[in-house]
Amino acid sequence: MDDKKNIILAVLLTAAILFGWPYVSHYFFPAANPPATKIEGGKTTPVAAPGTDTADGPGTIRDRAIVLKESPRVPIRTPKLTGSINLRGARIDDIVLPTYRETIDKDSPAVRLYSPSGTQDAYFAGFGWQGEGLKTPNKNTVWTAQGSALTPTSPVTLTWNNGAGQLFEIRLSVDQNYMISAAQKVSNSGEGAVGVKPYSYISRTGIPKDPDTWTIHVGPMGVFNGAANYDVNYKNLDEGPSTQSFQSKGGWIGFTDKYWLSALVPGADADFAGQFRKGAGTQYQADAALGSTMLAPGKAATQTIRLYVGAKEVKTLQAYERDGVKLFDRAIDWGWFYWFEQPIFALLHWLFETLGNFGVAIICLTFVVRAIMFPVAQRQFASMAAMRAVQPKMKALQEKYKDDKPRLQQEMMALYKTEKVNPLAGCLPIFIQIPIFFALYKVLMLTIEMRHQPFVLWIKDLSAPDPLHIFNLFGLLPFTPPSFLAIGVLALLLGISMYFQFKLNPAQMDPMQQQIFSIMPWMMMFIMAPFAAGLLVYWITNNCLSMAQQWWLYRKHPVLSTASATK
Repeated sequence: MDDKKNIILAVLLTAAILFGWPYVSHYFFPAANPPATKIEGGKTTPVAAPGTDTADGPGTIRDRAIVLKESPRVPIRTPKLTGSINLRGARIDDIVLPTYRETIDKDSPAVRLYSPSGTQDAYFAGFGWQGEGLKTPNKNTVWTAQGSALTPTSPVTLTWNNGAGQLFEIRLSVDQNYMISAAQKVSNSGEGAVGVKPYSYISRTGIPKDPDTWTIHVGPMGVFNGAANYDVNYKNLDEGPSTQSFQSKGGWIGFTDKYWLSALVPGADADFAGQFRKGAGTQYQADAALGSTMLAPGKAATQTIRLYVGAKEVKTLQAYERDGVKLFDRAIDWGWFYWFEQPIFALLHWLFETLGNFGVAIICLTFVVRAIMFPVAQRQFASMAAMRAVQPKMKALQEKYKDDKPRLQQEMMALYKTEKVNPLAGCLPIFIQIPIFFALYKVLMLTIEMRHQPFVLWIKDLSAPDPLHIFNLFGLLPFTPPSFLAIGVLALLLGISMYFQFKLNPAQMDPMQQQIFSIMPWMMMFIMAPFAAGLLVYWITNNCLSMAQQWWLYRKHPVLSTASATK
């Protein structure tokens, strides 16, 4: 009867894990990147980047090439940014990242981050002034440019005279990375004093396809008064209040995607008013307003703000942080384990730069982790040996008190105390592996350095799931299995390696535990299949090293080896 009960419980537990896991993982572990490749007819082909339509209504989206030609522009040319400045409205609304591609296809277009108003995925930044007693420029103002192109060695100055005694200037400069500086100057040659207050904004239409989850923040974000704020998202602004405001000394405000960032960065000691706003349809805006100034006749005032528009490269963000941008690397949502994930990333990235292959770097990282955990594993096997030594006594107690469960538990605890063994000691390495696994998961999911990194053969993107599925005969059959059956080669290897690893362990005394351990490898195969290929490479390598270490330790503990072989 007990055996039947154990089997039923094991089946129910398996079903709960297999069918309940997708809901749990969606909340705690967002899906890996979209597949970079697919297998068709036995051939590996790139997958096109998915398109999104963010129009507010029919007929509102226009061709980008046409829109770009409708207004005068100044080109932007840097090693990491290309595009143009729109002289109508003093907007930066055309930004492409030439060092990043939409897909792994060699002919894939470069990632476009900014696009003009009225086009698909409209996204842009602009600069302006609020004023008292003066005429200020607006979105339709056409500026005059001094400079033929914005490059790291040639700034561009935009000027506009309001015809009433005030001259407005925006001097734009850019560095070798992704930071554009805008020095906003007003000169007053009128007869009376005027009040001016510079502001800047970032506007975007539509919600990005990257999901905003419990572990990865996507959406409005800023650092206010020395603290990163992830509390605002698109849903908050949709459901109200539609405006959320912040007062801060230093910091920054903008929008973060999974891999990209657009942020307004006032001076490190500047007081600014920041806010996120919801507009019509799916329009969102981040604003940063600096302090107001009264300009007497013959006086001028200049205030500077910077615009970061580009990739969230860890070293680049950290360099700007050292240069005074507070908590700039928190644009990457490292989460609670920031202190642990940063060293994991640093080591993994160093291994990649040294070895030239991210898959090999992950394997080497696994070796490093196992070496650090070697003493812990030694204690685990010593505990296993001790548990195996007292198993005859445990069986005797089970036979003696099989009808008295409370007494059996009491006698078992007394036996553990007498023999100085801990039945839970073998679980310690598993608990240590959890934060390491989670840290590697976050690194693979968050850092752009891992994006589109190949390994070997059919693995062209370690941050995406394995594209080679066994249920369509590795792409020979013309269909894509549903997600819960998308078992790739790496997931199968994970299940097999975990099965043999468990076979090397001493048998569990509890039949229920034995049944759970016998099906756990195959449950993990289904659970881990949708995860990034890089995580599976780590886990498979870890299992193989665990088996090698067990074999080596069995040679030192013959009693444990014999016990394991008699299961």
